[in-house]
Amino acid sequence: MKSDRTLFTKNIILMKCICLLASLLFISFGSCAQPAKGKYTKLERMITMRDGVKLYTAIYVPVNATEKLPFLMVRTPYSCNPYGEDKYRQQFGPSKLFDNDEYIHVYQDVRGRYMSEGKFEETTPHIANKKSNTDIDESSDTYDTIEWLLKNITNNNGKVGIYGISYPGFYATAAIPNAHPALKAVSPQAPVTDEFEGDDAYHRGAFFLMDNYGFMNGFDHPRDTPWTSYPSICNVEVKDAYDYYLKLGPIKNANTLCFNNKSKIWNEYLQHDTKDEYWQTRNIRTHLKDVKSAVLVVGGWYDAEDLFGALKTYEAIEKNNKQNNSRLVMGPWTHGAWARGNWSSFGSMDFKSNTSEYYHKLEHDFFSFHLKGTGNFSTAEATIFETGSNEWKEYKTWPPADVKPVDWFLSSNQKLELGKFAAVKGNDEYISDPANPVPYMNTNRGGRNNEYMIADQRFASERKDVLRYESTVLQEDVTLWGPITADLFISTTGSDADFVVKVIDVLPADAGTENQKDVAGMQRLVRAEILRGKFRNSYTKPEPFVPGKITRVKFELNDVAHCFKKGHKIMVQIQSSWFPLVDRNPQKFMRIPEANESDFQKATIKVYFDAAHQSKLQVLQAKN
Repeated sequence: MKSDRTLFTKNIILMKCICLLASLLFISFGSCAQPAKGKYTKLERMITMRDGVKLYTAIYVPVNATEKLPFLMVRTPYSCNPYGEDKYRQQFGPSKLFDNDEYIHVYQDVRGRYMSEGKFEETTPHIANKKSNTDIDESSDTYDTIEWLLKNITNNNGKVGIYGISYPGFYATAAIPNAHPALKAVSPQAPVTDEFEGDDAYHRGAFFLMDNYGFMNGFDHPRDTPWTSYPSICNVEVKDAYDYYLKLGPIKNANTLCFNNKSKIWNEYLQHDTKDEYWQTRNIRTHLKDVKSAVLVVGGWYDAEDLFGALKTYEAIEKNNKQNNSRLVMGPWTHGAWARGNWSSFGSMDFKSNTSEYYHKLEHDFFSFHLKGTGNFSTAEATIFETGSNEWKEYKTWPPADVKPVDWFLSSNQKLELGKFAAVKGNDEYISDPANPVPYMNTNRGGRNNEYMIADQRFASERKDVLRYESTVLQEDVTLWGPITADLFISTTGSDADFVVKVIDVLPADAGTENQKDVAGMQRLVRAEILRGKFRNSYTKPEPFVPGKITRVKFELNDVAHCFKKGHKIMVQIQSSWFPLVDRNPQKFMRIPEANESDFQKATIKVYFDAAHQSKLQVLQAKN
């Protein structure tokens, strides 16, 4: 990357590309630092795929191996840096526990990126029935790479493992369908999975503006030939993201002000603003069938990018394969934070233990057992960190079998009724103004702050365009496991609207005495999600709202494993903007990428609660 990259672009690229090597994912993607030589011999090879395209591959072979060894591989669009057979990575494997283990480590630039030949495609569509050597995808490229490695790298034991975080997590997942028989262990970690429904590009049809604007600026510069670094498309300096993106105006202005049509992926994202064939062919979940490899899916409860991907990848494998060997691990991590040496706190939260260290042992055992046949890997089906109680739990299924569905009803006077419907009739309303959207967080900075996922929501409670509903003080612990469903009855004076639903843990006024954090009375976010209202019935066929007509809006928030402690309260907030995390909705039914400033309009939105229109949240609650 260019040395004069702005701080804003750096922040975004680091969060999405996982180039924050020293403090976050340096174990997974490497470093330019020079280690002591002598332990490995480095080989650089251009491996030919079945269609003739050659992929750059760095292979590190232990010098003094005493036995035949397995391959441990990462395939990445973020560079196999450093380049040159005399330049070595600083560390190998997904954690320091692999330092004293012997593997043949393989790092590959995927097709069309950095030093590999070919054309890059965003989350390459999988081709289930390949008819010729020109039918290629990430499964076939992985297959061809493995076949070459087995034949050309001596002293291997015939077994391969693959892992990766974020985009490399997608490549790990994409290796599973029609996998090479030697692929024995796969670990998709925070994998990009379905970018229209819930990962990086869109969430439930709502475009994630801030992340993608900054990311594509540094990631998607056009390339005519292999190279070792990507320049930015434009020089952007952002100090106050809210102000910057508000002044940007309609999203179509991005091309004029920055991209100048140089970002192919940005244009694809905006061209395909429904879940059309472009997105459907890129949904790898539908191809996770006949899975033969052992799979360890890993995700973080505070992952601002691919929480959906981890949960839904595991879910797809379970649903599509009656017999499988998959496991799920979910911890209190941000995007890839499990790769850090220490993760014992986040923002105002203290987890009381090093959660990364706990996970590293599990991950190490997974690969050792399946690739070397050493030790054992007898972990539970689902290893879950329960936030609120700060405890690791093990379950035979996820969500656990020991849950009961409970309804939380919205009621008058800003009340949240847990498990009972109050016989009231009425509605609450607010005016949603695209010229004054609700901020996603009460701080100003140039790049996205991933602490928004646990941020204090008192700033939003004070706004007139945010509805809030609060329970009474809890007389006992309330624990939620699994997804949360928002089931609302609304009306709007516009023909489209966004709906953001937040579930919040309200800490007691004396909470600060439990630790030295300033958390007294905090309204700490537990989970939030957005739906672009026109997709309430279908992601492929959007529908306008009829102004003034009461309409049901139902959608799923990502899973939680959270204990609301006795003495706390539970709050639900509802709003219609989440800016600049998400682009503004004109509140007019149209193709938003084509909107002009004049298309943006205020709308009065009502949320109803009566016997015929019981707005509520449906949760999975632990049985007493």
